[in-house]
Parts: sequence; structure tokens; C-alpha cells
Amino acid sequence: MKPQKYMNPYLAGFLLGMVLLGTIYVTGRGLGASGAVKSVVLSTIVAVAPEHTASTPFIKTYNEEHPGGPLKDWLVFEVIGVIIGAFFSGVLSNRVGIKLERGPRITNSTRIIAALFGGALFGLGSQLGRGCTSGAALSGMAVMSFGGIITMLAIFGSGYAFAFFFRKLWLK
Repeated sequence: MKPQKYMNPYLAGFLLGMVLLGTIYVTGRGLGASGAVKSVVLSTIVAVAPEHTASTPFIKTYNEEHPGGPLKDWLVFEVIGVIIGAFFSGVLSNRVGIKLERGPRITNSTRIIAALFGGALFGLGSQLGRGCTSGAALSGMAVMSFGGIITMLAIFGSGYAFAFFFRKLWLK
């Protein structure tokens, strides 16, 4: 069966805006994913190394402010919902499968290493910047936060700047 076309980007943007508006109305805060990862990682550290938790002020404070672990953090359920929703969207549009996207001038292993390195850098940046793309930029811009606007400009600006150096790997 042939994969269905992608959703109209204007409709998708409108629907994303409605989800964001609903999230702000219901929870009092916007969307985000890096907070879920932080919650799971810190809860794991608390469970595995309680002595380290007691001697590290950041982890100790986080553990005291978030009792009950990651299952008490709604962002964890948001991310689980995104994963499940993405899977069902792929099933409905006949797009489920494992595929490695790469240009003709790059090997599979180099592509995977670069993706992991880039993901780690983006994860580090999301913690230093106090939020990921969806939390700091999308939700921040929705409430006209100066930090959200700066974050979005930095993300797109750096992506555009780095594309100059990496585009040759994707061209024939």
C-alpha cells in the first residue's frame, strides 16, 4: 500500500497551536520534552546511588521538590503519549518502518555517530538553556517570552549556519 501524503503544514501548525493552548489552559504550563528526560535520569540516580544524591545539592533539591519520581511528572506521560501517537500516526498513514536517512557521501556508521553526537549536544544545550525546542522555544514564544524568541532565533540561526558546512554530505 502506498504511503499517504503528509498533513497540510498550515493545518498541522494550527492544530499544534490548539494543543499548546489547551495544555497551557489545563496545566498552566506549555509543552516540553527535556524535563521528562531529566526527571527519569535524576530519579534513576536517586534509586541507584542514594549516597551520591545526598551529597549533590542539585539532585538532593530536585528530589525534595519532586517526590514520587518520574511517574509524578506529567511531562513523562506527555512524552509517552507523543511516542504512542507518532506510532499510530505512522500506522494510519502507512509509514511505519526503520529507515536510515543519509546522503550519498556519508556512511551509515558516520551518520549514526553524527546523529548521536548532535542529539547529545542538543540535550546538553536544552539543560543549559533551561528547556528544549518545544519547551523553551515553542511554548516560550506562545506566551511572548523574550527568552523563547531568542531561543527560536538561536535554533534556526545555528541550524542555517551549520547547514553551510554539512550540506555537501547530503548532495549528490
